[in-house]
Amino acid sequence: MQPIRAGIVGAGFAANYHVECLERVHGVHVEIAGVTSLRKESREAFAAQRGLKAFDSVEDMLDSIDLLDICSPPYAHQPQALAALRAGKHVLIEKPLTGCFGPADDAAQASFYGNQAPKQPMLDAVMQSMGELRDAADKAGVVCGYAENFVYAPSVQKERDVLEKTGAQILRMLGEESHNGSASPVYGIWKFAGGGSLVGKGCHPYGAILYLKRVEGLTRTGQPLRPATVSARIHEITRLPNYDDKGFIRTDYRDIEDYGFMHITFDDGTVADVLTCEMVLGGIYDYLEVFANNHRVRCRLNPNDLMDLYTPDQPAFQDVYTVEKISTKIGWSPCAPDENFTMGYYWEMQDFLECAANGGTPQCDLDLGIDCMATIYAAYVSAEKKGAEVEIPRIA
Repeated sequence: MQPIRAGIVGAGFAANYHVECLERVHGVHVEIAGVTSLRKESREAFAAQRGLKAFDSVEDMLDSIDLLDICSPPYAHQPQALAALRAGKHVLIEKPLTGCFGPADDAAQASFYGNQAPKQPMLDAVMQSMGELRDAADKAGVVCGYAENFVYAPSVQKERDVLEKTGAQILRMLGEESHNGSASPVYGIWKFAGGGSLVGKGCHPYGAILYLKRVEGLTRTGQPLRPATVSARIHEITRLPNYDDKGFIRTDYRDIEDYGFMHITFDDGTVADVLTCEMVLGGIYDYLEVFANNHRVRCRLNPNDLMDLYTPDQPAFQDVYTVEKISTKIGWSPCAPDENFTMGYYWEMQDFLECAANGGTPQCDLDLGIDCMATIYAAYVSAEKKGAEVEIPRIA
């Protein structure tokens, strides 16, 4: 079997665990051909640490790869994906899929504030952007995947098994991702992130919700159930004049929301609710609950109950990784023995590489990513209208 040569875009946190997971893929011969990122020092340091080749750009990398794994900041996803698709390469795009990042003109960007800009033009621009991705993927005839690890989390995959074996009808779902603020220095600036909590965090539980409704529809009727409408509210709580900052929650956001809530209805009239925020202490808070006509499921992604660790000695545990975003290790802490496993990253990469090597469609495909971002930007339109219900647009 010919190896799949993978190229990594990005040299940050996501790129690191993508490399770890690519190295664990079995049944497919994977070679990591190299890495590129915007900053020369970052890509060279990342490459040197892992024995990889550093490329100057995506374009320089394309002749040496079969698959482009995009782990760059959200504003770069679209042009990088299009370059690879038009060169006939398989593409895996980290979440969020794409977004609206303001005007292209540098002078206009200087005065751009995403929280003040009208949202319907943003939604229109995102739909056009995703249409271009869909067209390029169709013309290339390659595998284009959306890297939503929640879809592949063991607990979510077990719920898929339950749905397929029992023919259950999901009546409502509830999901959340929250913590005390992103570590990225450019998160909080709309022109880099494409939004705030709804985009950066809401995409995770909502991706799993979309996936499970698709599974339900295909099992029960042979057609996926898709989102129809959304109502939403967003807030900037840490920028309220009366916010009392104790220093434990990040507050330096320029023009994004730090709280978001979406209420989604599906084709069949059933519903889902997604809550996201930047104001939760104690590590990342990830869960998904499913309320069906024959069962109820609680998917605890982070923290979970696999392992608890106690120590009174913070300095001795400085270099011990326990769980993402925990701010102190004193006392009892949830401890993730293998976060790549419990959060679904291994299975995400396994599924995509198998499809790239053997043909087929990933469980988390481009269409799921398109529905996710269409909903989130329609949610921004709704929030601008103080929670009015907004129809979610579709790409045929």
